[in-house]
Parts: sequence; C-alpha cells; structure tokens
Amino acid sequence: MRARGHSGGRTGGLGPAGLAAAGLAVLGGAAVVAALRARAARRVEARVAARLPLGDDGVVRGAGPVALGTGPGLTVLVLHGFGDTPQSVSELARHLHAAGWTVRAPLLPGHGRSARAFAAVRAADWLHAARDAHAAACREAGAPVALVGQSMGAALAAVLAAEAAGRGERVPALVLLAPYLFAPAGVRWGARLAPLLALGVQYLSSDGGARSIHDARARAEALAPGVVTPHLVRELARVVEIARLALPKVDAPTLAVLSRQDHRVPAAAGAAAVARVGTQAARRPVTRLEWLEGSGHVIAVDRERARVFALTEAWLRRWAA
Repeated sequence: MRARGHSGGRTGGLGPAGLAAAGLAVLGGAAVVAALRARAARRVEARVAARLPLGDDGVVRGAGPVALGTGPGLTVLVLHGFGDTPQSVSELARHLHAAGWTVRAPLLPGHGRSARAFAAVRAADWLHAARDAHAAACREAGAPVALVGQSMGAALAAVLAAEAAGRGERVPALVLLAPYLFAPAGVRWGARLAPLLALGVQYLSSDGGARSIHDARARAEALAPGVVTPHLVRELARVVEIARLALPKVDAPTLAVLSRQDHRVPAAAGAAAVARVGTQAARRPVTRLEWLEGSGHVIAVDRERARVFALTEAWLRRWAA
C-alpha cells in the first residue's frame, strides 16, 4: 500500500486561516517580549538616575570635565575610560597640575549622563571628541601635548598618537593606564551578536564591583552607571580594533601601567598589546611596562594610585617637560 502523505491537500499544512493565526501568535509574542524589555529598561534607567542624579546641565553631579591651569606651557590631555567619567582621573589630574602641568580631562560623549544617553552613543563620537579635545589643547598650549589615557581612554590616546605621527606631528609622551587594547572573547562575541541580544534585552550589568576597584572608598565614590547595552559592547569592540591597528604606528615614548589583578585586561594580553607599540614606526619609540600587584582595573583611583601618579609624572618629566 502507498503511505498516505501528511502535507498538502486539505489535511496537511496550514490553510490561510491557520497561517493568519500563527502570524498573530508570533506578533503577539513579539509584542509581549518588547513590552517586558521596555519595562525592564525603564527600571534600570530609574535605578541609575536615583543613584547618579543629574545637574541642571544634564551631567551627573561631579562628572563634569576637568580643566586645571590655563595658557601656554606644559599641557597634558587625560582621557577617562569606558562607562567612567573624569572623576576617575581627577585625582591624577590634580597631582599633575600641582607638579606644574596644565591638565585637560574632557567628558566623553554619552558618559556621565543618563543611561539612555549612554546607550545612544557610538565609537565615532568618542573618537571625534578625543580628536577635538587634543586639537584644542594643542592650540591652547601652543605646543605638542602629552597624552594620558585609562582603559578605553588609553586606546583613544594611542589612536591620537598614531594619527599625529601620520601627520608628521609629535606627541612628546604617551601614558597608558590599564589600557583596554584587547577585547576578550566575551566582548568579541557580544559585539557580533549585539543585534540579536538587543531583541531580548536592552541593558546588561557591567559593574565589576570590587574586581574593578579594590579600594572600598574609591569604589563607593565612582560615578560609573554599572550598565551597558549590546550596542555599546559593539562600539567598545570597534574602538579596541581601531587602537590595535594604530599601536604599531605610535612613535611617542610610551609608558604602560597594568595590574596583575585586572579582571578586564589579562596580564598576558596587556603585555602583548604593549609590545606592538611602534613596531611600524619610522623610529621605534622607547617603551616601558610597569606592573601593579594590588589594584583592579581603574588603577588611577585604586590602592596603588600614588605609584600610578609618581610613574606618570616621572615619565612626563623625562619626555615632555
């Protein structure tokens, strides 16, 4: 006997009515997911707003840019990290200013604002802002400006130094603090899957807690929102890739300070990234790698910050004064 099929005809598959019902079910499910996603996002935004209230200018109180000193002379541009604010480098800025430097530490786009504003920013915005801040600092100083960056700020500083070298300009000194120059597998996969992840969730936790900052007081004072979005993970990965390609073109004397306890920048990956500095430059620059033993990722505020300040000041005095 010939087996009776189960597709086609009256009894197989879905007719027009069945297809319409299935479509409505899918749309209904999608609407429920979207509603739950939006409600969860509002809760996160409200929680961040309650912890980090905004001032009249729309910036988190205490998170504004740092500008110490004025006029021509020795100047350093300090760039903060991803999700952070100039507050995370303000003590370093004050130390350098007391040592005789004019210091500029801009607030990068999207940072130090509402969670929703942070969620909308792009890698291109950070790069443009860093370039504009560097150009403005050079104009004000009337001379080349030294660069200091922490975490993603270090990646941006490396890009600025490479671009200056490509224009035949000089960056007198470059300091990379816990430089985020290597994207771990989780970040790389998150970047690839960002559009898919965003369908189900808007915000992800990025709060490293005691792993990011070992010093309890500094951790309590931090102004990072502690959340990211899949979109932001992708934008961070883009900055890392741009910086990775820029490193070999850097010709500025470069100091890198890393912590062996950094959960975001593995020691081996950090050292390998620093080893790429200047490998394609016309003249390979002097590089130096210093290790911390008891700090997390945000080393400019952590337990060994005094050593970070001393190393940074000594490097700037040697090469940029």
